[in-house]
Amino acid sequence: MIYRRIGVLGGMGPQATVLLQQRLIAAVGAEDDASHLPLLIDMNPQVPSRIAWLLEDRGENPGPVLADMALGLEAAGAQALAMPCNTAHHFAGHITDAVRIPLLDMVELTAARLSAVLPEGGPVGILASPALERIGLFRDAFARHRLTPLYPPEPAPLLASIRRIKSTGVGTADRAALVDGARALEGLGARCLLIACSEFSLATAAVIAAVPPALPVVDSIDVLVESIVAFASGQAD
Repeated sequence: MIYRRIGVLGGMGPQATVLLQQRLIAAVGAEDDASHLPLLIDMNPQVPSRIAWLLEDRGENPGPVLADMALGLEAAGAQALAMPCNTAHHFAGHITDAVRIPLLDMVELTAARLSAVLPEGGPVGILASPALERIGLFRDAFARHRLTPLYPPEPAPLLASIRRIKSTGVGTADRAALVDGARALEGLGARCLLIACSEFSLATAAVIAAVPPALPVVDSIDVLVESIVAFASGQAD
C-alpha cells in the first residue's frame, strides 16, 4: 500500500513524540517495514516554552518557530502535518497560514470524538496544562458540540507533574497527581475525562484504572493517531 507522508512537529516534549510513534506502530497491522506509515519528524525540543509564553507572560512566542518547522516539513515532502502537543495548538494559525498542506487539528478532532462519546453534550473533565484553561483552547470546539470543559480545582500539582515528566519521565507522584485530578473532576460531575496533555498520555493507564468503568477516558494522542492513520491510508482528507 502507498501511504501519504505525514510531517510531525515534535519535541514538545520528546517523550510525547516518541509515544506518538509507538502508538502509530501499534495502530498499523504491519507485516514488514514497508507496511508502516512514513513519517517526517522535526524533533525540536528548542521550541520556545508554551507555558512560559501563555502562563507566565515571558519568553518567546512559539508561533513563528512552529511555522518554520511546518515549512520545512512541507518542503521535505509532507502531505499533512500533525502536532502531538495540545497547548501548541493555540498557535495553529501560525502553522496553517505558513503552509498549503493541512494540519490534522488535534483540538477539533478530539472535540468530534467526545461528541460521539457524549452525543447529547455535557461536562468533560480535562486533565491538562493550566494554560489550556487560561487560553480557552477547547472552548469554541466544545461549544459546537454542546460540551462543557471542566478543569481540576487545584491545577498546581498537574503543572508540577508536567515539568517533572519532561525532565525525568513519569513517576509515582505524577500518577498520583493525575488520579487526584481525575477524581476531583468526577466529583464535579464530569461525564467523560479527557487526557489533553501529551505528557499525561504517558500515564493514561493510571487514570483509567482509578475511575469507574462507566466514566469514559479519551486520550487526545489516540485521537490524533487514528486521524494520522486515516489520512495516510487515504481514508480521510
